[in-house]
Amino acid sequence: MQEITFEKKVKSEELIEMGNFRKRPIRYPLAVLFLLGVVAAILMMIWNVWIGVAFIIVYLGVVYYTLKIELLTYKDTEQHIEALSYRLDDVGKEAFLEMPFGILLLNDDFKVAWANPFMLRVLQQETLVGVELDTISEELPILINEEQKNETVVAIHDRKYHIYYKEEEKLFYFFDVTKQVQIEKQYLADRTVLAILFIDNYDELTSGMDDQARSVTNTMMTSIVNEWAAHYGIFVKRIASDRFMAVLNESILAELEQKRFSILDVIRERTMMQKNLSLTLSIGIGAGSQSLVELGQLAQSGLDLVLGRGGDQVAIKQSNGKIRFYGGKTNPVEKRTRVRARVISHALSDLIQDSDQVFVMGHKNPDMDSIGASVGVRKMVAMNGVEGFVIVNFDEVRGSVGRLMTELEQKTDFYNSFITPDEALSKITPKSLVVIVDTHKPSMVIDSRLLSRTDKVVVIDHHRRGEEFINNPTLVYMEPYASSTAELITELLEYQPQNEKLLPLEATALLSGIIVDTKSFTLRTGARTFEAASYLRTFGADTILIQRLLKEDVGIYVERSKIIQTVQFPYTGIAVAQGEDTKVYDSVLIAQTADILLTMKDVGASFVIAHRNDGLIGISARSLGEINVQLVMEKLGGGGHLTNAATQMKAESIEEVKNHLYKAISEIVEGSKES
Repeated sequence: MQEITFEKKVKSEELIEMGNFRKRPIRYPLAVLFLLGVVAAILMMIWNVWIGVAFIIVYLGVVYYTLKIELLTYKDTEQHIEALSYRLDDVGKEAFLEMPFGILLLNDDFKVAWANPFMLRVLQQETLVGVELDTISEELPILINEEQKNETVVAIHDRKYHIYYKEEEKLFYFFDVTKQVQIEKQYLADRTVLAILFIDNYDELTSGMDDQARSVTNTMMTSIVNEWAAHYGIFVKRIASDRFMAVLNESILAELEQKRFSILDVIRERTMMQKNLSLTLSIGIGAGSQSLVELGQLAQSGLDLVLGRGGDQVAIKQSNGKIRFYGGKTNPVEKRTRVRARVISHALSDLIQDSDQVFVMGHKNPDMDSIGASVGVRKMVAMNGVEGFVIVNFDEVRGSVGRLMTELEQKTDFYNSFITPDEALSKITPKSLVVIVDTHKPSMVIDSRLLSRTDKVVVIDHHRRGEEFINNPTLVYMEPYASSTAELITELLEYQPQNEKLLPLEATALLSGIIVDTKSFTLRTGARTFEAASYLRTFGADTILIQRLLKEDVGIYVERSKIIQTVQFPYTGIAVAQGEDTKVYDSVLIAQTADILLTMKDVGASFVIAHRNDGLIGISARSLGEINVQLVMEKLGGGGHLTNAATQMKAESIEEVKNHLYKAISEIVEGSKES
């Protein structure tokens, strides 16, 4: 056992000063009084000698008595202070050695020079002299080297300690905060969480049922949800035919996340066993707030987000704005209606007519769907008699999109409506309308500065909604059930004023967007996709021209083949290929390579990593539906569809990005196995 002794006693003078004692309580006033007495005696002797002598004798007696009292008082005070100093010395030694907090004193080599008995008991050691700090806790050296941080909480032998570090003294203080941490943890675990459960396609599936079948369906859904809630200790109440309200806490939510919300799979599998019945569940959850009102708003907002992504998913929305997604294993079922398309088309027409100009803008590095949709919206603007412009960054136009732009330039008279972002910034006014197509992320649009120049912004997109979204749009038309944005625009065109007909080349541009995004009608293709294509064909859409536009150079084919040669299979059915670390690739080539990998035998999902023209490293992801590549890309900051997604990352090398990709794939694949 280490010991420390106190050789230096507290001096009485120091204690007097520390305790604010008066060392000479009346000596200086007494001297003044003595001088006054002498002056008075002299005056009295001048007036009468005997009276003066008598006054002096009496006065000297008073002075003697007063001085004696002062000396006695001072002596008693000094004795009291001396006794107190010894008591304080003992108490200080007791406190320093026995107080229930730890003290570590370091030497110049930042090793332990001395530790009080509390720390020896905590670490179960007889001595700590010369011990390295990292053997006590890895956090201690970090705390010493951290410039702005001088305290932290560490775990030592299953207990939590709040550590303070005093740099000048090279001194650590350890305070046991185990109970406090446990209380905080319990408080966080008991915080209320609200959830809204929505049966995605309930109305569509039950509208044709008789009363008995509908009753059986309602009973089955209520039974499944109640069993699930009872298992986890959740209070749940059915508040409408197609939705439930649930109340739980953070600890239950953590357990549900660990199980990856198996209720989604249970609902899907058990309803599929019923004839002509395929119901899915969407859940919006609000967490991280003490306000019940805010929790309800977060839950509803999360549910809106899930429905915007196609349903059959869970969105957990925190009060700090962070969102976590679960589910999304199935392709969204087409359930948009002609009525909704007509309503959106009329609303958009009103917004166009109330604007002085309309600016249409797609995403950076535009593809055929982005350009085709932009051409369609620009035609919609012309049908309403308003001036419209398509914003294009001509430096990013290449490949099939470049060939389409060449065709538009040669054969139409509206090519002058294609302008650069800088030209748009000089033309736009507060009364202008900005229409964003084929994306809903402000970071992805060609020039986000235009979004702040007007209050009127419309978003038309077919991608599943992500966490990033354009602020306060006037109108949103997002349909993840659609094959492409060009398909959505084609449907909207059908309800616009028909005083100006769709030109064959405009119809071709729209159809090319549909063909590219559906891989020639093989992926994400519904009945409405063929209806839109048929409508465009009636206006002269040229499929031969589209094939010519989509032709590729032999050099690109060779480059793609070189990337395919690098393919690896980290998991069964998952192919990952990469470009050269010293070479820059076109984003279209990266996407095309991922598409071709998906056509290979035994490949259910493909990922291609390569350097892009913008200095970032891009990943294009494709899937046949068994693996949700959107969830993988969202973990890396991207997004897209279940079968078609991408992301861009800042990194030093492709190998670094590949490691991040493998980790994200592992989380999704292993999570799918657990659930």
